[in-house]
Amino acid sequence: MGTKLTKLEKKRLGIFAAAAFGLPLAMGVLMGINFYRGADVSAFPNAQMYYPAAGVMLAVLLTRKPEEKVPVKFYTGFLILTGVMMALCVAGVFLPQIGMAAPVNLALIVGSLISWVLLLLEKKEVRKKYGLGWGRGARGSEEGESREDRQGIRPWLWILLFLFLYFLRIFLNYAAEGMPGAFFPPFANPYVWLNLAMLPLNFFMVYTAFFGEEYGWRGFFQPLLQKRYGKRLGVLILGVCWGLWHLPINLFYYSPDTWLQSVLTQQTTCIGLGIFFGLAMMKTKNIWVPTIMHFFNNNLIAVMAGTGDVISGQVIRWVDVLLLLVLNGVLFASFILAKEYRKEKRPEDSRIEGNPGDSDR
Repeated sequence: MGTKLTKLEKKRLGIFAAAAFGLPLAMGVLMGINFYRGADVSAFPNAQMYYPAAGVMLAVLLTRKPEEKVPVKFYTGFLILTGVMMALCVAGVFLPQIGMAAPVNLALIVGSLISWVLLLLEKKEVRKKYGLGWGRGARGSEEGESREDRQGIRPWLWILLFLFLYFLRIFLNYAAEGMPGAFFPPFANPYVWLNLAMLPLNFFMVYTAFFGEEYGWRGFFQPLLQKRYGKRLGVLILGVCWGLWHLPINLFYYSPDTWLQSVLTQQTTCIGLGIFFGLAMMKTKNIWVPTIMHFFNNNLIAVMAGTGDVISGQVIRWVDVLLLLVLNGVLFASFILAKEYRKEKRPEDSRIEGNPGDSDR
């Protein structure tokens, strides 16, 4: 089943949970106030993406030993950016007549660019220890690890596999609706190709939001859940928690008129993607892989539609819930049968070295 968490892991997990789950609930109240006023609430979903990573960073900074080297510059910059995003949301409640979408986007871009600089200023060994390295994982090979496990699948191949499955899901969705030809017209638009070509550049300008979720979910929470409950059950619990975490966004942004269908659809998506993202994380030991996949997942829909307006105010039918349940189950959740989920190594073997949840060893 797993092993018990250490005292330090429990303490850090408590701090993480307070930020990652407590802040969305508190800010969700403010989001609801603005929603029922008829004011813009688009700033809140953007800010919420920062809370999981902010929880990890607070947990590390508040529990570290004096001599322990952590990426203080990067962590501090990210926490300041999180505070700015929250402040803009609160300002929007007291000044509902002023739209906060533009200031939030500006903070996101400027903050992401500054965060890159702060990240590069950290020493390589510190980045590696805390799961911020660019290569395969933040650790070297481990005793008993096979050559296949050490090499794994190259990180970019995981991203390409995700993109293939993502577009296949869209095509199959259209086919199930009886209009498979609707998949192809967007690609006849040159602006779609231009926007697709711009996505890699856009990632560097907005990456902190997607890193904000993945560093918390896949980099910190998943290893602890898998240590305690095993690989399969751990990743399933994470998927459910990740889906419920979206509740304020489902209620007041994604689909206010069909919120129940939105919540259920969110569960199928988060469990399915959580399994796939979790597998990619375990195989590559690279936080940037799920971060990039998360970025594509959230942005390609707007590129395909030609507008970001399709994300909010959705009307979801019950047949859509069933269809997504099947598609996410077949294309993504089926990876729960992968070899990596079947073999139960020691809990430490699936974790990033220096994972903020680790106890001192």
